[in-house]
Amino acid sequence: MNGNSFIFEYEPSTIHHGPGIVGNLESVLDRHDLSRALIVTDGNLSAVPVVMDPVKNGAGDRLVGTFDGVTPEKYLKTAYEGARRVRDEEIDALIALGGGSSLDIAKQISVLVGHDRPLDDVVDEILEREAMLLPEEGVQLIDIFAVPTTLPGADLSQVAGIKLSLDPAGQAKSEIPSAGVSDSRLMPTVVFHDLELFATTPERVLARSAMNGFDKGIEMLYTKHHNPITDGTAVRGVRLLYEGLPAITAESTSEDDLARIVRGIAAAQYGLSTPNAYRASVIHSFGHAIARNYEVQQGVAHAIAAPHVLRYLFEQVDGRRDLLAEAFRVQDETATAEETADAVVAAVAATRDALDLPSQLQTIEGTERSHFPDLAQAVIEDPFMDAGPRRLEATQSDIESVFERMW
Repeated sequence: MNGNSFIFEYEPSTIHHGPGIVGNLESVLDRHDLSRALIVTDGNLSAVPVVMDPVKNGAGDRLVGTFDGVTPEKYLKTAYEGARRVRDEEIDALIALGGGSSLDIAKQISVLVGHDRPLDDVVDEILEREAMLLPEEGVQLIDIFAVPTTLPGADLSQVAGIKLSLDPAGQAKSEIPSAGVSDSRLMPTVVFHDLELFATTPERVLARSAMNGFDKGIEMLYTKHHNPITDGTAVRGVRLLYEGLPAITAESTSEDDLARIVRGIAAAQYGLSTPNAYRASVIHSFGHAIARNYEVQQGVAHAIAAPHVLRYLFEQVDGRRDLLAEAFRVQDETATAEETADAVVAAVAATRDALDLPSQLQTIEGTERSHFPDLAQAVIEDPFMDAGPRRLEATQSDIESVFERMW
């Protein structure tokens, strides 16, 4: 295809946005002819009435119960246990409540429901295939209804990751194998962006997760899979977030500010995950290398990495810096290419700083400069690197130098 041709196949979730919007859950389940719903969440959130009660009340008589085994590590064993419960209780809908981990586990549960075999066999098969075996095409997976309470932008996505360890005790984080799954049937049926639920999340948690969602919008613009549709939504999303995210660290985030941020996250991730492309790329590859090797939340890893990764990209390729400058409203017709790059990097760093997030790799416990060669190799081997800008040729020495800058 030439530069004026593109194909964009996308079936996103229906989005319900507003304060108290989870009150619609029962009517939405009814509309989809679903009668036995299970909340999928983590143990901490399941003990917070201000979050759980609106969701339980919203689901009404269609709620069967709660599965609260989710952890940040997203172990396959957890999803396997959830799938067993789905079969035993004849669940026909999953309500993924919380952060990205809850949504990933709900997706994995929906895949594993059809794997009525010992867990060891499932793990062996995944390791052999280097991917999870999906039900054959045409088989309907369980409907997922996403109720996010954080801002990483995982809800408009058809992908999910998981850790394969059956007994993680004593294993180093980097030694535990992981796997992913991607299928259009895993796109949530409905997403509830309930402003009242987001408001219950501590500002520190929102800030860390928001950096992840913010970076997805940036990457949507420089990915080799960009198109005019995703350009439009990502520019709008990045702009809303650049202007709105500093409000998270204010003493009290207003409903209008929170609405602007949530809309920004939705716009930034719109079109991120499609059947033929996943548009997160280089920043996420660096974030994966850091978060998978140290005890650090991925949003923090992104906060440290993003400005330096962008600087590296702009040194290697154009990186669509003019479009990024438009998104951040820092475009200047008289500026040189280097000055435009400087302005974009500064805007990203300013957003990180406004969120009061770390800026140096050495602040992460356990990091050592001697780790840089292994971290660089992890970045190069990360599958998201394939979605980076065209003509980007990542070398070991170049990637190591980016980690040096982060240090």
